[in-house]
Amino acid sequence: MPERFGRRQFLALSAAFAVRLRAQNRPNFQFPTDPRRRLAVSTYPFRSLIKDSMRLEDFAQSIKPRLQVSAIEPWSHHFESTDAKYVHGLNAAFKKAGLLVVNIPVDVPAKLCGSSEERRAALDTYRRWVDAAVILGSPSIRVHLPHGESGDKISCSVSGLQELAEYGASRNIVINVENDEPEIEQPERVARVLQTVNSPFLHALPDFCNAMLVHDDPEYDYRAMALLFPLAYNISHVKDEESDNGKVYRVDVNRIFAIANKARYRGFFSMEWEGTGDPYEGTAKLIAASLRNLA
Repeated sequence: MPERFGRRQFLALSAAFAVRLRAQNRPNFQFPTDPRRRLAVSTYPFRSLIKDSMRLEDFAQSIKPRLQVSAIEPWSHHFESTDAKYVHGLNAAFKKAGLLVVNIPVDVPAKLCGSSEERRAALDTYRRWVDAAVILGSPSIRVHLPHGESGDKISCSVSGLQELAEYGASRNIVINVENDEPEIEQPERVARVLQTVNSPFLHALPDFCNAMLVHDDPEYDYRAMALLFPLAYNISHVKDEESDNGKVYRVDVNRIFAIANKARYRGFFSMEWEGTGDPYEGTAKLIAASLRNLA
């Protein structure tokens, strides 16, 4: 006779199932611990080269030989499409180059706060990028807080990103929001939206220097990083300077790495050099500074 299933066994199995269920409802990505493997190259600084003189696939082949880094963050503008056949071909090219995709910054027309039809179209567009991330093995995509509301108004941002995060959860893809556009993506506003949605699949993407465009004050930038890094999961943008309308803003990357370490951030750092001159040389300098801080 089989042993009767007792209450204690039932409760133990129920608890184990609950743990598995919670794990399934959280991002599942194993991050490297080796400092160099935590670094990635953003394709954004190379936008004058890619498409004008080479394709994304060709640029990818140069990353390991010239920069000794094995991860890439391909910008959406450098994709020819989100068609599955094309993305599979891109994935093959990245694998041939020995590269891991760490995030896809998505900059596309998408009106989450438009009409109901525009909102549906925006969500459909973002879902296609989530599907592309699945093919490429990327843990995430980056989207923007929607235009159409600002300041204390966040209800549309919350509802739209909550729905997108639910789709991301179904595909094990994180949705990241960056402190990028100073008019609508101030660090405090990004944090408020993320904390309101409160989804393990919606996180911050701390950019080292963008907060300087909100307030020209390095101390404000460092406070912004201290606010966003605890809300980050897998990606941050490393830069030591940013320019706007001819003015150059600079930050102390060493201090920001210390902030990230204090927040116990374990994700990737993507080099998004914004200086003048050769982007390979500028990116190499950021890589060297990053390695000094992660050693």
